[in-house]
Amino acid sequence: MKIVKTILIVLALSLVSAMSPSTVRADEYNKKTVLTFSQPVEIPGQVLPAGTYTFRLADSLSDRIVVQIFNADGSRIIATVLAISNYRLQSTDKTVVTFQERSGDNPDAIKAWFYPGDTFGVEFVYPKQRAAQLALAANEPVPALADETADIKTAPIVAVTPEQKEVPVAEAIETAPPAAQTVDAAPVADNTTPAAAPAALPKTASAVPLIALLGLASLGVAFTLKRRVS
Repeated sequence: MKIVKTILIVLALSLVSAMSPSTVRADEYNKKTVLTFSQPVEIPGQVLPAGTYTFRLADSLSDRIVVQIFNADGSRIIATVLAISNYRLQSTDKTVVTFQERSGDNPDAIKAWFYPGDTFGVEFVYPKQRAAQLALAANEPVPALADETADIKTAPIVAVTPEQKEVPVAEAIETAPPAAQTVDAAPVADNTTPAAAPAALPKTASAVPLIALLGLASLGVAFTLKRRVS
C-alpha cells in the first residue's frame, strides 16, 4: 500500500504542476531594457549624454504608445516620449536601436527601438520642426507631433516628408505588419543589456485533455498496483 500511496502522491503533484498557469515576467510586458550609449544620442525634445539609461513602455490608459526613459537604475524619469508602431521582417535575440541620418554635427537621433525576440517595436515621434530636419537629412518621412503644445496623449500625429509636407502617418509610414508576416507578440546599441505596440500574449492549446489523460493513467496504475499488492 505504501507503494500505491507514493505513486498517487507523485501523480497528484504532476497534475497540480500541469494545471498551474505559467508566469510572465513584468519586463516582457513593459519591454524594460537597459541601454548604454558610448556617445550622446537624441530623443524627441532633448539629447541624452553618453551613459546608461532604462527604457520601458508606459502602462498608459491611452491608445497611444508612450515610452518612458529613466536613469540607469530606474529611480528617476528623464523623458516621456510618444511613439508609433514599427515592424521588421525578422527578430533578433538582442535589443536593437536604429538611428536617423545625422543632420549636420548633431548627435545620432534614435529612430526605433526593438525588444529581443519581437518583430515589432516602436518608432519615436519628434517635434514637427525637428522632424522636418530629420526627414530632409534621411530622405524619408518622419512621424511628428502636429501640435507641439498639446498633450502627447492627445496631440495629432502626422508624417513630415523630405519635401517638407505634412501628410497622414498611414500614407507615408508603414504602421501595420507586412501582410505575409505573423506578428509574434513592442532597438542596435552597443553594450545593451535586456532587463525587461502591444502586450498580447499568444494563445496556446488547452491543457485540459492532458490533465484528463494523466488522471485516467494515475487511476489505472493505482488500481493495477493495488491488485498486485493484495
